[in-house]
Order: sequence, then C-alpha cells, then structure tokens
Amino acid sequence: MRETDTFEQIYSENYEGIYGFIFKMCNDSDLCDELTQECFFQAFISLHRYNGSCEIFTWLAAIAKNVYFKYLRKHSRCPVAYELLADELEYSGDSPEALAEREDLCGKVREIIMGLRPNYRDVILLRVYGELPFSQIAEALKITENSAKVIFFRAKNAIREEIENENIL
Repeated sequence: MRETDTFEQIYSENYEGIYGFIFKMCNDSDLCDELTQECFFQAFISLHRYNGSCEIFTWLAAIAKNVYFKYLRKHSRCPVAYELLADELEYSGDSPEALAEREDLCGKVREIIMGLRPNYRDVILLRVYGELPFSQIAEALKITENSAKVIFFRAKNAIREEIENENIL
C-alpha cells in the first residue's frame, strides 16, 4: 500500500473526529474547516514520524491542538467554546438569568484557562474538547496516565480557585 493510500484512509477515518475536536475549541465552522485542513496537512508531512506508540486519533488531536494554538498566537484571538468546560465544572442553570451568568462565566473561564500553565491547559483541552481518555492524553503528552489524571484534577482545582478568588459565581 502506498503512503498516499494509507493517508487517505487515515483522513477518511478521522476527519469527522478531528473536525469535531477543533470545532469544540473554536466554535467557528469556517475557521474549523481551515484548521482541520492544516492539521491534516501537517499530519501528512509528518506521517513518517508517527511511530504507532499511540492511537492515530490521539496523534492527530495533538497536531490539531498545536495548529489551533499556533493560529491563536498568530491572530491574537481566543474563540474557544468554554461552555463545555463550564459543564465539566458542574455549573448549570436553565433560567435566562442563569444562562446569562453562564455566558459570563464562560468568558472568565476562557481567560483563566489561557493563563494556566501549558501542561494544565493541554490536558484540559484534550480531556474536555478531545474527549480523550487519560491513557491517550498520557500518550500524546508523553506522560504517565496517572500524571494526566493528577494534572487534570489540579487544573480543574486551579480554575475553581481562580473563580472563587474573583468571586465569579
């Protein structure tokens, strides 16, 4: 099988998952299309470096995360859809007032996450947006599964502490 045939199979089997992962971060379909294509372009030119030590989706998600952060650095914007993280932090409410509060919380959480240490931020994004299990996060970040769990726990606590310190809730 030729390398291009292999890549076409990787692309077709993982496109929707990577698109969804990026869309959860940027919440912009046009940007998501662009970043998904860039992710697969980077994967294609780096395919020779994929050693099979993790699942292909995990490897692609790590590339997608890097493509997204490169885009943010270049364009100095942060359109991340942090509503999912607010759900992860167990914040909920159905009234219009509660929804408005939630939107405000999401904006503040966005700022907090971008201020986290890079390893905290990476684990949060891969877990919440990539919906990856800790074992795959560990593979992607080259840490132990237990470390991934500890970092996720600490990152969530850091976010909660910052929310409490700023009296956001």
